[in-house]
Amino acid sequence: MTTLSDFQAEALTGGEVDLAEYSGKVVLVVNTASQCGLAPQFEGLEQLHQELADKGLVVLGFPSDTFNQEHDSADEIAEACQKNYGVSFPMFAKVAVNGSEAHPLFKWLKDEKKGMLGGAIKWNFTKFLIGRDGTVLERFAPTTTPDQLRDDIERALAA
Repeated sequence: MTTLSDFQAEALTGGEVDLAEYSGKVVLVVNTASQCGLAPQFEGLEQLHQELADKGLVVLGFPSDTFNQEHDSADEIAEACQKNYGVSFPMFAKVAVNGSEAHPLFKWLKDEKKGMLGGAIKWNFTKFLIGRDGTVLERFAPTTTPDQLRDDIERALAA
C-alpha cells in the first residue's frame, strides 16, 4: 500500500526531502499559489500550523503554477509567503499538480481522493488531510478555509 512516506519532494530552499520524515504526524498537503485570490488562506494555514503542531500536525505547502498564479523563482515565492503571511511551515519547490507533468505525490493524492473534476485539481489551495499512518483521509475544496478544517484535523490528531 502506498503512503505519504513513499514520496520525496524538493524543498523550496533546495535539497530533496524524504516525506517519511512526517511519518506518525497528521499532515495537511496544500497546493499553493502566492498570487492567487485565495492566498490569504496562508494566514489560516499558518495559524493551524502554530496552534496544532505540538499535537502532531504538519502543514506542507506545494507552490504550483498550474493555474498561472505563482512567482517564477523560489526566492520570490519564499519572500511572498514570509513577508505577506508569515509562513513558517515547510514549503516545497514549485510543482505541477495536473497533467502528465504532475508531481508523483499529487498523482497519488488525486487517485486516493477524487474531486469535483475526477482526478484533476480544480484550483489552488486544494487540501489533502493525511492521517498518522500516511493514508489520505479527506480532500477539501480550494474555497474551504483552514478554519473550516479544524474539526477534521483535530479528529485525525485524536485517532
